[in-house]
Amino acid sequence: MTSSPVFQALIPLVDDLSRELPEQERYRRLLQALRLLLPCDAAALLRLEGEWLVPLSVNGLSEDTLGRRFRVSEHPRFQVLLANMGPTRFPADSALPDPYDGLVQGAHGDLEVHDCMGCPLLVDEHVWGLLTLDALAPGRLAPVALATLQAFASLAAATVRVTQRIERLVMRAEGEFQRAETYRLAAGQRPHTLIGQSEPFRKLLEDITLVGASALSVLISGETGVGKELVAQALHAASPRAHRPLVSLNCAALPESLVESELFGHVVGAFSGAVSDRRGKFELADGGTLLLDEVGELPLPVQAKLLRVLQSGQLQRLGSDREHRIDVRLLAATNRDLAEEVRQGRYRADLYHRLSVFPLRVPALRERGTDVLLLTGYFLEENRSRLGLRSLRLSGDAEAALCAYPWPGNVRELEHLVARTALRAYGQRRDDSRILTLSAEDFALHGAPAGPPRAEPLPGPEEAPVGDLREAVEHFERRQIRASLERHQGNWASAARELGLDRANLRRLAKRLGLV
Repeated sequence: MTSSPVFQALIPLVDDLSRELPEQERYRRLLQALRLLLPCDAAALLRLEGEWLVPLSVNGLSEDTLGRRFRVSEHPRFQVLLANMGPTRFPADSALPDPYDGLVQGAHGDLEVHDCMGCPLLVDEHVWGLLTLDALAPGRLAPVALATLQAFASLAAATVRVTQRIERLVMRAEGEFQRAETYRLAAGQRPHTLIGQSEPFRKLLEDITLVGASALSVLISGETGVGKELVAQALHAASPRAHRPLVSLNCAALPESLVESELFGHVVGAFSGAVSDRRGKFELADGGTLLLDEVGELPLPVQAKLLRVLQSGQLQRLGSDREHRIDVRLLAATNRDLAEEVRQGRYRADLYHRLSVFPLRVPALRERGTDVLLLTGYFLEENRSRLGLRSLRLSGDAEAALCAYPWPGNVRELEHLVARTALRAYGQRRDDSRILTLSAEDFALHGAPAGPPRAEPLPGPEEAPVGDLREAVEHFERRQIRASLERHQGNWASAARELGLDRANLRRLAKRLGLV
């Protein structure tokens, strides 16, 4: 007796359930088998997370789809699929917009009408996510029986259950308190998400999981715009303190005279303007986590007081002789090389070693390969929703340009570039098309520099000012700051990014040099 093609396709997948495989590989094999068996042009497995559907694996869709986050309320087809307990087939002439319009690989022009099927995945009698099929040609999926899709959906649910069971066993064996969350949902706000699949990014996630559940201090280093604050949020979420507050202080955003008050608090009369008692960030974070962002900007006197608090676990508010005991897990972030700052005598070695019990480096975006496309997909979906479009997608040359660009401003630069490019392209539309394709020309990256922007070269001997070394250095700093401000039409934030400084520090330096 000859077995059916469906049965033959399911045998290796059932066999995979008893094998030790990475989560992504399990899902990839499932969708690959589905594409081989059924006449679809694309398949996707999505997990339901609150009001969002998050793609875990796709086959036949553009790579940036994995970075997108689909809000269910904005996609009627997803709403219909989640409302039904069984498989659903949409008619070819359905008026409901498809979330994957323009994202199917090989599609040319505006894809508005095509076949679509889907089925919810039930895990422990709850809707865990969706399995979806799409085809470019109307009627292409007509021969597919709903029972066949249900079989794959049941197998997908079994795969999810096996993956979750293995995950729990690994966590128990390692004594973890909870797995690191990759995003935090805030009411009415988009999820803050760590997105990527590259090897450097996977290593970062492994380190977050490893150290997250501990009480160790972590020094998060990396260039401006790489996402150090998101890493801090993931560390807090992975700790037993996750139910307690995560309090953040940007050490570079305050005048030196106020940093100590912000950290440790003050009492009435401690200084001019102290009209009431105030708790500092340490007390606000008691029982939780304190993130000191731009910790390399702390003045040396404050460094000494911070070290004393970290060593004793006690602090005194400014103007008070009463000690407060605090229990805080400390995270610190910097874009400076603190080890070099220590060697130059600009940073206390004892504080540096206290902060960097577990150093964690966030890789630059240019080191993460095609992660740039996943992140672009995330930002594209965000802007698609904001602009009210059916689809916001990339052309092939845009993908190549994004991958080739060195991203001196990292993820923050990418986020702003996508928002700016989408808005401009939307405003330049020549018709009312709801599907918008962004090209390399739209992004204007074809003349991208080979690396981060360079400052002006050092003056030659004939330009060097007469005087001692300090005067020469100050002369050079004035030239650099003036030139950068001219290039950026007086925008201090842009000039600071180009010069590798925090904006507040640049203003202080410019004031000392007599430029403001």
